[in-house]
Amino acid sequence: MKKYIVITAIALGALSAASCEKFLDVQTQGYPTQDQFFQNDQQAIDAVDGCYARLPQEAVLGREIYWEQACANDIVWGRTRSYPTLATLNYTGDESPLRGVFEKAYKEGMNRCNWVIQQLLLKADETSLTAIETRSLGEAYFLRAYWHFLIAYRYGTKDLGVPFVAYEDVEGGYNNEIPAQQATVMDDYKYIVSDLEKAEALVPKFEEYSAADRGRVHKAACAALMAKTYAYWATWDKTQWPNVITCVNRLESEYGRDLAPKFADLFAPDYAKFWTVEYCWGWPSDGGTDGGGVEITGVLLENKGWGKFNGWGQFKPSYDIYEEMLKDGAGNERLKASILEYGDEFPFFGETRKFWSTSDVESGFAIYKFMQAFAPADPTGSGLVNPNGDWPTTRINWPIVRFADCLLLRAEAYLVAGEAGKAASDINRIRTRSHLSPLPGNATWADLYHERRCELAFELAADHAADCKRWAYSGADAIKALAVAELNAHPRARHYVDRADPAGVPTVGAYEDYKTPEKHWSDKYMTFPYPSEQINKSAGALKNVPAWQ
Repeated sequence: MKKYIVITAIALGALSAASCEKFLDVQTQGYPTQDQFFQNDQQAIDAVDGCYARLPQEAVLGREIYWEQACANDIVWGRTRSYPTLATLNYTGDESPLRGVFEKAYKEGMNRCNWVIQQLLLKADETSLTAIETRSLGEAYFLRAYWHFLIAYRYGTKDLGVPFVAYEDVEGGYNNEIPAQQATVMDDYKYIVSDLEKAEALVPKFEEYSAADRGRVHKAACAALMAKTYAYWATWDKTQWPNVITCVNRLESEYGRDLAPKFADLFAPDYAKFWTVEYCWGWPSDGGTDGGGVEITGVLLENKGWGKFNGWGQFKPSYDIYEEMLKDGAGNERLKASILEYGDEFPFFGETRKFWSTSDVESGFAIYKFMQAFAPADPTGSGLVNPNGDWPTTRINWPIVRFADCLLLRAEAYLVAGEAGKAASDINRIRTRSHLSPLPGNATWADLYHERRCELAFELAADHAADCKRWAYSGADAIKALAVAELNAHPRARHYVDRADPAGVPTVGAYEDYKTPEKHWSDKYMTFPYPSEQINKSAGALKNVPAWQ
């Protein structure tokens, strides 16, 4: 008798989504059956839009995956420590955020993409696909690769990969059997790259999309995610680093990717600033739409939003990340665009406020990078902010991979290759954009560590915690030392003598340990263990990597 597992239970169809005026206006409408779909172009669009629709939900681009960042030292919890084990390297795999992201990625992500791919390929065996169906097939390949990547680097190692099956490769058709775990995560990365190569051949360039379809997968998105995949693959096989360089070179030469002129514009709510040359792929969140937004921007906002909006206040910057950014000079452009500290002035609901916080845990800082939508007098009425405070989304082109990220991965590849001058050139392009002093000579591993940490701070897609883990496992000695030190340290938070008085800038008392239980990094923590319920439901077919067995 065959065993089945929850994560591979396939719905009979893909989640339908209405195609409204804009691609980002995704509204779910239930589960169609297989015989209802792929009869025309609109049905192909609806099917693949169902694959996109899982992305902006809480577990993926919301707060659930954000909890994982606390094992590094860039954030502290602003409120309750709901999942302390994720910060202390004592996780079990059963924490709610880990369970949620895992299930979303398999059951509601990869399986939906698998179904769309299988059905379109079956149709292609009988007749030629239309241009829209061909594009939809490419989008499904990309999205399957993205969900697969999300699980692979969080659960797989060189000793054991993660479960994966391409439905179209199963002779006689896929029958919901438990997919085999790959022998090594490097085999997973091979499948991911293969899917991205297929996607790149089928989807258009970004510039070829109509305004209503911007946000869909395009060729540069495929090359960018391929660069990241090769970088993570290089954790286990350093011969993959030249592939990172090749992919980023193609982003420039074939697809015209570059840095946007102004750092802060990357996070602006102005549609005209969504589609800069730095955009590789992201989620175009519309704060005025309940179904299409990314809630993390409201989750990061001050608890209760100073009486203006239901911010959740769950994550705040640590003193550590502020101190790291301060190395580039007090009041530097990137720091001011990323972090508020007590006394800083900023626009909020049409007023100029002086930042102050008396809610919950004190850190002395707020994440400012994603707050621009709250600046106008009526952000909810103007559609920049969702009036539903229980789903506090804002208008932002939430980055999943942007060119600066890829440029820094290329700089890392150059350092591995001993080409420190080329690494410095890539790093200096990013520093010059924010009017920071260029490196005086060749780049060092400390420069790379600093730049990735500061440029990509608080961005979920960059995953600073995962950067630290891969560096701690297989990085060069200099960056390994920095990563291990961070993973073993406690984040620090500012303490103020007269916090209760918001009238002026208070007196700094001390920089306190955030009262985190002691951490001890080891290679075991490269990955998370699988949720025990999934192991139990698989009757033992799903196995943790050896370090967790």
